[in-house]
Amino acid sequence: MKRGRGGNPEPVERLIESFTRMPGIGRRSAERMALHVLRASGEEFEALAAALRDVRAKVRHCPYCWNLTDRPICPVCDEPSRDRAQVMIVEQPKDLVTLESTGFYRGVYHVLGGLIDPLAAVGPEDLAIRALIDRITAPEHNVGGVRVAEVILGLNPTLEGDGTMLYLAEQLTPLGVRVTRLARGIPSGSHLDFASPAVLADAIAARSMMPGPHPE
Repeated sequence: MKRGRGGNPEPVERLIESFTRMPGIGRRSAERMALHVLRASGEEFEALAAALRDVRAKVRHCPYCWNLTDRPICPVCDEPSRDRAQVMIVEQPKDLVTLESTGFYRGVYHVLGGLIDPLAAVGPEDLAIRALIDRITAPEHNVGGVRVAEVILGLNPTLEGDGTMLYLAEQLTPLGVRVTRLARGIPSGSHLDFASPAVLADAIAARSMMPGPHPE
């Protein structure tokens, strides 16, 4: 039997290497995950394999907000009671889930899928910014055909988040849309998923205008 790194059988080594390509997973964590899979019962293994197949086959981006969904459009966009003229920009689907947990925000969202990060070779073209601009300039690209009146920048207050917000403000303000950001009740350098629902609700309520020219 052909052996891989560390004396592991080659199929095990391939599994470990697949796990190490996941964000935040190092070699040791990948080895533990691989051993767990090997020790799993046949029923557990088939359940994992079925879950992976379903994610690949059924989950897609919502055509309006780019949230993940297994339906034609995501549940938030599909809810008639939401204010579809108000769009909250978030980095990842998990941030949307965190903000929804407050029960305070009643607009819709737009998921960028990341942040502008030149050091990681991530530019505006790698994010869902073009789709956002389309939603603003052409109402038919927004859910319900509603014209966007306000964009709320709900990105994490990190160096990359602040840089992305400044870029978005420069791109969106000339389009005649109101551009605001969450209040700094969220500490700089922290992440939305670490904030309590009360802190997030306060940040949404006390959002402020981004610097720069604004439409009357």
